[in-house]
Amino acid sequence: MMESLGRALLGLGILLAITGGVLLLFSRLPFLSNLGHLPGDIRIEGQGFSCFIPLASMLLISVVLTILLNVILRILRH
Repeated sequence: MMESLGRALLGLGILLAITGGVLLLFSRLPFLSNLGHLPGDIRIEGQGFSCFIPLASMLLISVVLTILLNVILRILRH
């Protein structure tokens, strides 16, 4: 029981470290700095209130990840 929990926590820690490293690398890419500032991203600001809904950014990320995952799955099937 404790051994499987330890392995799961170790695996989760490694996954978090890899994710953090990828995010650090992606933050240095210049074209990713435009995310959140695309046409179609909604920003509402009022007195003491602000709301940000990144519709265009979410759609772009969704399309890119869908294409990437489809390519990876097709490569792994063959």
